[in-house]
Amino acid sequence: MAQDYYETLGLKKGASKEEIKKAYKKLAKKYHPDLNRDNPQAEHKFKELNEAYSTLSDDNKKANYDRFGSAGSQYGNFNQGFQDFGGINDIFDSFFGGGFSRARRKSRGRDLKYELEIKFEEACFGTEKTITVTKPSKCKKCDGKGGKGHQTCTTCDGKGQVRKSFRTPFGVVQQSATCSHCQGKGETVKDTCEECHGTGKTKQTKKVEVKVPAGVQDGTTLRLSGEGEYSEIPGDLFVELFVQPHKYFTRKGDDIILEYPISYSQAALGDKVEVPTLHGEVSMKIPAGIQSGTIMRLKDKGAENLRGYGKGDQHVIIQVRTPKKLNKKQKELFKQLAKENKEELKIEKGFFEKIKDSFQ
Repeated sequence: MAQDYYETLGLKKGASKEEIKKAYKKLAKKYHPDLNRDNPQAEHKFKELNEAYSTLSDDNKKANYDRFGSAGSQYGNFNQGFQDFGGINDIFDSFFGGGFSRARRKSRGRDLKYELEIKFEEACFGTEKTITVTKPSKCKKCDGKGGKGHQTCTTCDGKGQVRKSFRTPFGVVQQSATCSHCQGKGETVKDTCEECHGTGKTKQTKKVEVKVPAGVQDGTTLRLSGEGEYSEIPGDLFVELFVQPHKYFTRKGDDIILEYPISYSQAALGDKVEVPTLHGEVSMKIPAGIQSGTIMRLKDKGAENLRGYGKGDQHVIIQVRTPKKLNKKQKELFKQLAKENKEELKIEKGFFEKIKDSFQ
């Protein structure tokens, strides 16, 4: 569907020249790409605004548009487009005094990544590590300037940007791009630094302190602001954590899981045992008659919460172990126990007879 120029500018048909100019000025500033770098739709919206303004601000084209619904006809010059203004950026500059399209964006260094392995306990309770990172850093010889004797860039005339033109149905449109010769700095050096070859950066090794907060998980990434590649705006360093598995403990969220083996006699008679935790050994009472697979909870004996909401618990899974080897005396005791167990299980009707009755 064709663009409604009045609707684009938020106006009703027949708006005055002053109303058109005022509406355009307000919306152009709102959607200018240089002021809305995080909005991917800004550039498209800005082009629509300029297309609408270039038509409605011209008396002949506005008259043709109001009559025929198009700026171009046998009565008007459709291809004149933006040529009256020298491009999109000139339209904007004519209202706001320039500087937006030509403002140099500061260069930002690349982000870097580092993989750090930590122990299970360190992930649960936090730690501090010193890592060694080799990265592009400020050249010490030229202090990051790239050399001596700075001079205005001849390619962009010190603006840091160059203009590129391309043709549209409305004429030639000009847009700005970062100057490749001076990398947007607006100046070059006469005597290039031999150490960094004019880049202002050299690879250097630096020790960086990493504070690992309590409660991190395997795969957690920490962001160290400004510790990436050197530039006018330094990049960041992202440290990805790899947690070593523990020999006995596993983790689920903030909770710690431990399988704890006990003997048949402990399961039958009950016992008081010392259970290992990340906080040290803790006494735990095993109730008589406990079954294998029973889970017992030790409150607040888990890992620290990453957001500071206390600690998790430790869950102890009881595993009743069957003895693999028995001496003669133990065998006799188990035989006697087995005989007594059978006597206990005897009832008026046999177990299997009761099952038969249930199907009749």
